[in-house]
Amino acid sequence: MSSAPGSARPISHMYAEILQQPAALRATIDALLPRAKEAGRLAAGTRQVLFIARGTSDNAAVYGTYLIQAHAGMLASLASPSIATTYRRRLDLSGVLAVALSQSGRTEEIVETLAWASDCGARTLAITNGAGSPLAEAAEVAFVTEAGAELAVPATKTFTTQLAALAVLAIGLGADLDAGLLRAVPAEIEAMLARPPDTEPIVAELADVQGVVVSGRGLAYSAALELALKLKEACYLHAMGLSYADLLHGPMAVVDARTPAIVLAAEAGPTLDGTVDLARRVISAGARVYAIGGGTRLAAASSRALPGPALPEWLAPMGLIVPGQLLTEALARRLGIDPDHPRGLSKVTQTD
Repeated sequence: MSSAPGSARPISHMYAEILQQPAALRATIDALLPRAKEAGRLAAGTRQVLFIARGTSDNAAVYGTYLIQAHAGMLASLASPSIATTYRRRLDLSGVLAVALSQSGRTEEIVETLAWASDCGARTLAITNGAGSPLAEAAEVAFVTEAGAELAVPATKTFTTQLAALAVLAIGLGADLDAGLLRAVPAEIEAMLARPPDTEPIVAELADVQGVVVSGRGLAYSAALELALKLKEACYLHAMGLSYADLLHGPMAVVDARTPAIVLAAEAGPTLDGTVDLARRVISAGARVYAIGGGTRLAAASSRALPGPALPEWLAPMGLIVPGQLLTEALARRLGIDPDHPRGLSKVTQTD
């Protein structure tokens, strides 16, 4: 690690890559938005989108399922790659657009599953940061993100650029969404990073817990899942990513004085009321709740709050994850963990 100019703060690769996200998003949107119609032509005649992914890419795919169903009017779901690679079952995928996501494009299970989908009759599209990768070569159309090399094992800029690629895909599939607003995302995240939130009070409190529940609903659910994964990977916390609805069906019992909750929401939208109610219920259960986003209403219902992006709900996950990334990196350092190289992890994960 090096230090920031004029500061004693150590700079990890993870922190540096968090700061690189506006440039990575801008380059990705500039490269892919002109290709939205290409995705639309590929999907002509299809009726369903099937996402193929694992890990962080799977969390991005959750965003894709909500975005396409809510705004493009197509059924979208997550694939089970084991059906292709372990059970080796052939399915009728005619009328399906199979979208495989992999940051490296070299995860063999994802490449194999996309090839299987094609053999089963699906049209195929890849979203990857690996130009010329096996996944890009296997797909009929490849959306290559422009995140650049990512040195830290925990993904940051490759996640947010995947979300941007999925937003382009939704526009290509006919979603009535304003492409100009998508182009405004990098500047909003740049502004967020120019005035980074004070994560230290939350870091100090999380340093003394063994577990945390991270919750969001609808489009924000993807950011909640990704934050939970980052806390597991980089901080070794028992972090559970749960939707608002799933949390109410029993797991609410796990929140207590030793197990706080982190809740994420856009500043406006159909899930905000429920998220505010969830924060109040966590407080009433005797647990702390930390808000990311949700504006003044969610902040007022929470123990502590980090401001989110000034973005509409369909774009908010790209900004909501940023305070979570900063929180994760700071907590890892507080715990004496190198956020760039968590134990037992590598940049490319192969599934047996």
